[in-house]
Amino acid sequence: MSAIDISAHTHGHDFLGQHHRRNEHRVWLVIALTASMMVAEIAAGTLYGSMALVADGWHMSTHAGAMLITALAYLYARRHVGDTRFSFGTGKLGDLGGFASAVVLALIALLIGWESLMRLANPVEIRFGQAIGVAVVGLVVNLACAWLLRDDHSHRHGHGHGHHHHDHDHHGHARDNNLRAAYLHVLADALTSILAIVALLAGRSYGWLWADPLMGVVGALVIARWSWGLIRDSGAVLLDRVPEDEDLPGEIRAAIETETDRIADLHVWQVGPGHHATIVSLVSSDPQAPSHYKSRLARIHALSHITVEVERVSSAA
Repeated sequence: MSAIDISAHTHGHDFLGQHHRRNEHRVWLVIALTASMMVAEIAAGTLYGSMALVADGWHMSTHAGAMLITALAYLYARRHVGDTRFSFGTGKLGDLGGFASAVVLALIALLIGWESLMRLANPVEIRFGQAIGVAVVGLVVNLACAWLLRDDHSHRHGHGHGHHHHDHDHHGHARDNNLRAAYLHVLADALTSILAIVALLAGRSYGWLWADPLMGVVGALVIARWSWGLIRDSGAVLLDRVPEDEDLPGEIRAAIETETDRIADLHVWQVGPGHHATIVSLVSSDPQAPSHYKSRLARIHALSHITVEVERVSSAA
């Protein structure tokens, strides 16, 4: 009995985002920039006796730590991309990293809000010139980091993957929640710097000591909202929820269903940025081979993994 060659019917499970390695390198660079700024601020603050510098340095350390989660998620996903123990690859690891970073971002918002409320209740003396200088330097570093982390592949790209052609930017954009998490941490730092500059200028010009902690409360609320959005979106991917702006189930039904073929059970979920998997259970009065139905779905480029099962019935309802 001759052996069956299955090589033409097998495929890999590389469901990483299109710019995975590029994004990973950018996050490591941003961590290096943030950590350098953090060390410089803590050292200068200790040397010159400035609590503002020391506090801002430790604040940056929390964001550097959170971005480390992002970088390690990229690294682990890339190194284990061929590990068959991950049934659908490591593409969703970025969403797990994004979820963890979002929780850290929420804690940072809580700490900023609490400290600001304490400052409102018990105002402290502010060295305006020095504090403004720190905020401006911090803002410049954060804007540079935000530029590095921008998710700029807004046009559609496609490349061959396995035996199908897959488009990573289905419906125009494949959201990488891991990169988005790092970007939001940098943006949160930039926002606090901008609000601090505005508040400190107002405080120096008009003597409004309350402006600084008030802006802190505003910043905390904005950061908390960003955090919730990221928790919601990354959590939805982890729980296999199809995004509301994607009608993949509808597209699958339109491509498959005919008078003789009906979908009895359908599952669609995201397995990585721009990659989705589906399991289609069909009933048909004139069943064809699964490859026939897979060919109908080949035009839906967001589908990177397709499983079809067909059952014959006397008449498809």
